[in-house]
Amino acid sequence: MRSIKNHAKAQLAAGELALGMGLRQARTVDIAQIAQTAGFDWLFIDMEHNSMDIDTAAQICAAALVGGVTPIIRVPGHEPFHATRLLDTGAMGIVVPHVSTPEQAARIADMCRFPPAGGRSIPGMLPQVGFQALPIADVVRAINEEVLVVAMIETREGLENADAIAAVPGIDVLLVGATDLAADLGITGQLGHVRVAAAIDAVCAACHRHGKVPGVGGVYDEALMTAYVQKGARFILSGSDLAFLMTGAKSRSQMLRAIPLGEAEQDMAQRKAS
Repeated sequence: MRSIKNHAKAQLAAGELALGMGLRQARTVDIAQIAQTAGFDWLFIDMEHNSMDIDTAAQICAAALVGGVTPIIRVPGHEPFHATRLLDTGAMGIVVPHVSTPEQAARIADMCRFPPAGGRSIPGMLPQVGFQALPIADVVRAINEEVLVVAMIETREGLENADAIAAVPGIDVLLVGATDLAADLGITGQLGHVRVAAAIDAVCAACHRHGKVPGVGGVYDEALMTAYVQKGARFILSGSDLAFLMTGAKSRSQMLRAIPLGEAEQDMAQRKAS
């Protein structure tokens, strides 16, 4: 059977960071190679906060599977079809937003894994194995082992239930959505606030107790990212294509506008101004 490789999961198993690149603007499959060349382990294909359709996401997933970077989808809600349609078309992980109770976490884990680990319906040939016709029991077992199921902790209730959520079988990662969590805690935008830091401590501790992986998203200040990684966060949403584009574009325009003009050009500019 063709090897099913979840590079992000392998990084985590080795005790390393798994770095994700968020997709908000990209709509072409070459983004998978771009992310891999740039040093990322997984794509955060965000179907909660952009207009990307399922077919485009599926095409990017297919390219990522052979491009050395793991395709992971953030779905817009908790309905099973949000996740299973993308898993059937190549996703190797599902991130579910606003997981606030262990009951929600259990339902999510169930919908993302095949029996006996869950209740996901078993389709025919799958892209994760190159569409080979293989013994279904082998395919089911291999995919169940490699798929990452990520619960986002973004509410006060989710934070209070972090230990119980981490204890749910089939949940692999608790990802702190720092922006929404700060807002729910009444400290909107204060991602370095002591209560956010304490939340990350609590999630890291819960994950450690139950053998799960803590992660952080929404924090892009270098000092804060360093602090939260050193607290124990390992599954890191590192930034988005839009943010990287804006940063690079601004840097280049500022650099060019700072170049002193030659004397002839300065004289011409002064004459035009007068």
